[in-house]
Amino acid sequence: MTTRTLIRSTAVLALSLSLAACVTPAAPVKAPVDTTTPAQRMAAVEAVAAGSDAKELAVQPLRDAEIEDLRMTAQAKRQANDLAGAAEALNQALLVSDGDPSILQERAEIALLQGDWGRAETLARKAVELGSRTGPLCRRHWATIEQSRLARGEKENAVSAHAQLEGCTVPGIKRY
Repeated sequence: MTTRTLIRSTAVLALSLSLAACVTPAAPVKAPVDTTTPAQRMAAVEAVAAGSDAKELAVQPLRDAEIEDLRMTAQAKRQANDLAGAAEALNQALLVSDGDPSILQERAEIALLQGDWGRAETLARKAVELGSRTGPLCRRHWATIEQSRLARGEKENAVSAHAQLEGCTVPGIKRY
């Protein structure tokens, strides 16, 4: 290697290093952070379930006294912000009656409040399979599924759950 080639190579290397030092590294792209709290997600479920027509037909099943006591215990614990206690009471109710869509939904809502998005969706989906395809409970199922998916960043899947909500609303009987 000649002196001239060596000087050229050194100059190119020095220029490359000085240019590299001038380049600011690109800031890492941060994914948007969803700041929606579990309580806000639950409020969204409750708002959707309220519906728009007070005349809508909503059928409530007759319940076993033991299950009703467990549901009331769960409700009291939820109001006292004892979500683990509420979940346990509803788990016991599900052991007695695992096919009750309203108990499954109540348990899904506790999971939603606990931030257990996957469990909330699983329970709500099971409630959809076993329950009515219309009415406020149907809307609660799909709204819970939607909020669970949104919480996990699955916006496209949340849109498909939201689309199911309209099918849950059936107007009540018009009486003249």
